[in-house]
Amino acid sequence: MNRNISKLHTLASKKSRLIIGLMSGTSMDGLDVALCKVSGNGLKTKLTLQHFHTVPYSVAEKERILEIFAKPQVDFAKLTALNSWLGILHGQMVLSCLKKWSVSPARIDCIASHGQTVMHAPLSLRPESGINSTFQAGDGDHVAVTTGIITVSDFRQKHIAAGGEGAPLAVYGDYLLLSHKKENRILLNIGGIANFTFLPAGQRADKVFVTDTGPGNTIIDQVVRHYYKDKYFDKDAQLASQGTVLLPLLRVLKANNFFDLPFPKTTGPELFNIDYLQRAQQSSQTTGASVHDVLATVTRFSSETISEAIKKACGKKSFELYVSGGGAHNPLMMRWIKDLLRLDEIKSTEALGIPGDAKEAILFAVLANESLAGGFINFGRRGKIPSVSMGKISFPT
Repeated sequence: MNRNISKLHTLASKKSRLIIGLMSGTSMDGLDVALCKVSGNGLKTKLTLQHFHTVPYSVAEKERILEIFAKPQVDFAKLTALNSWLGILHGQMVLSCLKKWSVSPARIDCIASHGQTVMHAPLSLRPESGINSTFQAGDGDHVAVTTGIITVSDFRQKHIAAGGEGAPLAVYGDYLLLSHKKENRILLNIGGIANFTFLPAGQRADKVFVTDTGPGNTIIDQVVRHYYKDKYFDKDAQLASQGTVLLPLLRVLKANNFFDLPFPKTTGPELFNIDYLQRAQQSSQTTGASVHDVLATVTRFSSETISEAIKKACGKKSFELYVSGGGAHNPLMMRWIKDLLRLDEIKSTEALGIPGDAKEAILFAVLANESLAGGFINFGRRGKIPSVSMGKISFPT
């Protein structure tokens, strides 16, 4: 038997596994690195977060990704190089974290690497293609060879191959780690794009629902980068809080047919970006608006579309709302969502034992654990969640 296959068999048979989850979202703050101890599988999965760190991208690294990110036409040679370069970079970042934590790479059973999404193109965005598609740069073989650790990567392709749109994937980890027998829960993640998982009480996989809602932080961040060369996001909504919502602009922003599509659905910065905003400003005759008013409006845009999607999907069901992602740190957005949904409070996923900033990296560690040691979970047909095990396995040598 090939020694790597033998190692996989041993790894799958262990009572617990040390798995590093990696996530770099569309906000491109850096690489989230979560060292997790995972035991069991399915609803018996138990996870302990041992270490977490976000390794920031340098300005040069971020600019190299932005050359390719969400662009319909790119230099193919640059894209090819980016795929390898990011795999090596992410591997080096993992080794740096392990050194910081005084953990030997030999102790790690595997890495779960999401990669960096540079293009997400569901059929609704590009109907002429005839197929859902997505691409995450950061080749798993390069991560594995750089670190010497078995790497599970490229999770989204199986989701698409099995009839999904490649997102959101958080539903799998949300269900396994955070579903509850008695409480209806909504797990809202506000990254560049916002999505939520609805976990009805009872822990029945076939009743689970997940969807993207539209923009989270993506347009906000792009506006900040456009007007403030030394800033990448609106920290604590300090800029948006100085502005007034422009109702004509808000109406045009919300008048996209994406919001009329049936659930579940996915989208990305390929649609919701600064070009989208500028076209809406021209249509609403608000091109002369102040940056504060624009930021207030796009923050309200995210808040309203998130809230309206939750209302539409959940009807009159009562639920507890738990939030994660960068948007959880936006007090203006949090206040608006709370008011729009008429909630007494919005809780962080920290209340469930999952730090909000680490949640997505943790969830990919869960996906890798299911790839290696999991079984079949039937999500049924209601939410169109493919009942599949995801991820490609890369050996170090």
